[in-house]
Amino acid sequence: MSELYPFLLMPDFRERVWGTRDLAPVYSRVVGNEPIGEAWLTADECKIANGPFSGATLGELCTRYGAELVGEAAPQHDRFPLLIKFLFPKQKLSVQVHPDDEGALRLGQPCGKTECWYIYRSVAGAQVGLGLKPGTTKEELEAAIHETRAETLLNWLDVKSGEMLYVDAGTVHAIAPGSILVETQQNSDTTYRLYDYGRPRELHVKEGLAATRERTHAGKVASQEIDGHQLLVASPCFVVEKYEAAELMTLTAEPGKSSAQVLVALDGCGVVEAEGAQPVSFNRGEAVVIPASQRQITLRPQWKIEFLRMRLPAEATTVPATTLG
Repeated sequence: MSELYPFLLMPDFRERVWGTRDLAPVYSRVVGNEPIGEAWLTADECKIANGPFSGATLGELCTRYGAELVGEAAPQHDRFPLLIKFLFPKQKLSVQVHPDDEGALRLGQPCGKTECWYIYRSVAGAQVGLGLKPGTTKEELEAAIHETRAETLLNWLDVKSGEMLYVDAGTVHAIAPGSILVETQQNSDTTYRLYDYGRPRELHVKEGLAATRERTHAGKVASQEIDGHQLLVASPCFVVEKYEAAELMTLTAEPGKSSAQVLVALDGCGVVEAEGAQPVSFNRGEAVVIPASQRQITLRPQWKIEFLRMRLPAEATTVPATTLG
């Protein structure tokens, strides 16, 4: 029997110039003295908070257990495939772009960065910039960067709580204040900053333009109701589902290639129970990893929980249908 068990990870808070010290309603505690922009839930450095592996990092466990932990579907068996974060933008994020797998490999990086954003909370007027306006060329974007007007070439979309947006690699994008997001992405931190509203931070214009696609698949994804829960997005890089539970439920791994699963609590509290393991509880803002070797778990709400479930697709999957309206 596997030594692995469902484990709770401690968030890794990252300082960002565009962040905030008020992380409510996700977290009640104040973290550090500088603004926090991101809470990384499945970073290599995140430490395990329960059971025999307490104090070990996720990266250490991936190196030790490989596919037994991350699953057959993971592109690298010694590395966790998904990086999941809460984002807390208090100011506009830079206009940026991420490389695709091919571009990342040329740089010696393990993978590119396709991502998606679940709008956890938003206020009226909250927006994201997603892709270039139709007909905009890279040459026009480069000129706009030098003329300090690059943000005017983006599609700015109003967003509201509960929406899901798909952002494939090569999409020029930005996030404005007014929302809290849950980001699920390929496990890469390669970002090319194209434009930063005059803030004194390094830009990567040459590299970013090389990675930019004038047209992408990015946009809002319509959720689907499946067996009492919502399928928010299914793509070649990740699957994200949303559940609400007020009574005991069983979660079973999909048939096909195995994958680790991540449960992220949005509201309430739940207890994960698995055969041969001690129960582990998780609250809003916390993530529990279900190793790929654990094919079935039971979730016991305390007394109600709303959560996201992230995993890799068990079978070949196409890019999702999206809209920019």
